[in-house]
Amino acid sequence: MRALALLLWLWAGAAACADWVIVPTEPRVAAGARFEVVVVPPPGQQAPNELIVQMGIDIAELAITMGATGPMQDGRRAYAATMPTAASGPVNLRLAEFPSNVSVVVARRSDAIEGLAGGFGAGEHEPLLSENEPMYFIIGSRGGWSARFQISLKYRLFDATAGLGQERPWLSGLYLGYTQNSIWDLSTESKAFRDTSYRPSLFWKWERARGAKAFFDGARVGFEHESNGGDADTSRSINIFFMRPQWRWQLPRGGTFEFMPKVYAYLEKEDNSDIDDYRGYADWLVRYESGVNWIASTMLRHGTAGKNSVLIDVSRRVRDLKFGPVSGYFHVQFFAGYGESILEYNVQRKSQLRVGFAIVP
Repeated sequence: MRALALLLWLWAGAAACADWVIVPTEPRVAAGARFEVVVVPPPGQQAPNELIVQMGIDIAELAITMGATGPMQDGRRAYAATMPTAASGPVNLRLAEFPSNVSVVVARRSDAIEGLAGGFGAGEHEPLLSENEPMYFIIGSRGGWSARFQISLKYRLFDATAGLGQERPWLSGLYLGYTQNSIWDLSTESKAFRDTSYRPSLFWKWERARGAKAFFDGARVGFEHESNGGDADTSRSINIFFMRPQWRWQLPRGGTFEFMPKVYAYLEKEDNSDIDDYRGYADWLVRYESGVNWIASTMLRHGTAGKNSVLIDVSRRVRDLKFGPVSGYFHVQFFAGYGESILEYNVQRKSQLRVGFAIVP
């Protein structure tokens, strides 16, 4: 009880601007299993018998009702509910009816397939269709008004509970991915798109199961095609084989830091044979999540001819901004260097700062 009281005191200090404090009693919980939280109301207020808790799972949000497990004790009250079976990976928790901090609990699979299919992201509890890379819409004015937007999804090919996915659990980590990135020139009379890249992919995704020992926390291996659909001189196209290991560290004051280098080999680059001079053979990506509202990432490319580029994204969750069942983020992006689009892979434009919103940061 002393340890729990100390944890609550630390959370209360971190969320000094929030009137109510919510803290999970365990950092991890099995999907479909019972889990508990402890809620501390402001001094002089009583915690009700039931509370509605807003849960953020991947790009979706849902509300669940948690019932009190007993009366208030020492100014706090415990509540319990069942973690949704669709939950996988980090799940954000906050009170829906009172201003509160945001806590994070990790939902994990509890079946025997977990070790082969992956710890958090892959397997039967992940939706068949889910986000892949960030999705955003942003606008900037340097060198003329332009917008950049990206959509990115992945589809899991095999269900771990039936057919081949059940017989060979590793198949439940096999995905089809699709990412589309467009730059829209808003300063021209026709408002034409400057360029659009299309990136379909086939890859296998794995994440380390809880308690397992492995050199990586996660990894992706697969094939990716990228092209812009142009004709003759404007045609750009590459095919690559890539590997993307992932390392994840929990920070002392909450949040996570990830290192996810995407290393690749060109299988075909006839339309742009010198693209490695500007992109090199790796995308060096780091990502920071505060565990509450802030997310930031940086991607660096170092070309073999010394031609470089950097892409920095910073997102801040906006609780009052909603797009149907998903949360919105205020999004800022900065790009400098060569090849903001595949059409201009060997062109260095002015550095660009754009702002807008993100559905998936």
